[in-house]
Amino acid sequence: MTEKMSNRGWLLDSIGDISLKDLPMPKLKAGEVLVKVKAVGICGSDIPRVYKTGAHIMPIVPGHEFSGIVDGVSEGVDPSWIGKRVAVFPKIACGKCDQCKKGNPGSCRNYDYIGSRRDGAFARYVSAPASNLLEIPDSVSFEEGAMFEPLGVAANAVRSGLQNASSGKDLTFAVCGLGTIGFMVALILRSQGYRNVFLIGNKDTQRMRAVGLGFDESNYIDAGAGDALKILKEKTYGGIDIYFECVGKNECISMGIESVAPGGRVVLVGNPYSDMYFPKDTYWKILRDQITIKGIWNAYFKQGHSIYEAVDDWHFILRKIVEGSLKPAKLISHTFSLEQTEKGLLIMRDKTEDYCKVIIVM
Repeated sequence: MTEKMSNRGWLLDSIGDISLKDLPMPKLKAGEVLVKVKAVGICGSDIPRVYKTGAHIMPIVPGHEFSGIVDGVSEGVDPSWIGKRVAVFPKIACGKCDQCKKGNPGSCRNYDYIGSRRDGAFARYVSAPASNLLEIPDSVSFEEGAMFEPLGVAANAVRSGLQNASSGKDLTFAVCGLGTIGFMVALILRSQGYRNVFLIGNKDTQRMRAVGLGFDESNYIDAGAGDALKILKEKTYGGIDIYFECVGKNECISMGIESVAPGGRVVLVGNPYSDMYFPKDTYWKILRDQITIKGIWNAYFKQGHSIYEAVDDWHFILRKIVEGSLKPAKLISHTFSLEQTEKGLLIMRDKTEDYCKVIIVM
């Protein structure tokens, strides 16, 4: 373990009151490691957590999308972890509830969560269970490692949407909402060889980013420039096979239900902005066209597998990055130092600049 370590990070004392402070070093529980943070992403959920709703406990150090180097281990942890480059899965299942015992830790009833229920990675050091570590090779940057959490959510959405679907590459997709997650869903679909992917955004900067990422401009639909649903139907003829809603708004969910073909799927990914409801006719379409609606939250991670087994979302993402078919670093729009973290938070809160993925590097 490094000598004379000091910890410094952003402490959220109360809603809107976040500041850079000297912090105590994390105390490791049995089975945990100390991670020296090298990169951490600012998630869209961090903005209301810091400025509007607060976290589950406060004071707290936010930050759940991160990577780093293992700097120390507690009792019972293999010391060979020390010095390894890792991405860290932030959700900590209890292992005791009915869902955990059924082998479904993704729906754990009593989970802990780094950055919202316990101190996170807007700091130089953070503690984490050794079982939540994914070793990343030198070919994967720490910035990419810090993107595994949102990439895992996108991978979960794609995997769930494609479950038991046709194995052909002629499926038609729509991704509504071109924030970080929406673009990640689109990039993952492309990494798997799918080309019929329509992107629905509402900003010219999103159109430009889509083109810059190599998507066909003719497949971009501007939701703010007219009847997006009508345009989507005209472009897709028989309808969308799988629609990914990455916004969390009524109108975007309704667009998905109205645009999918009979037997189609609507995958709900975006966090809700408000209460959700369906007009009667939209509900009838769900029934008559036998549409499947699937909800997505977080990702599936299981330690100890080869990337070529890809049994979970995180190993799948690692394989795609290592193979070169997925290049998430292209989504990074801003990079700041730890001391500049608040600048990144305010850009995202006030939308003073166009952004996609904001990363803090240390």
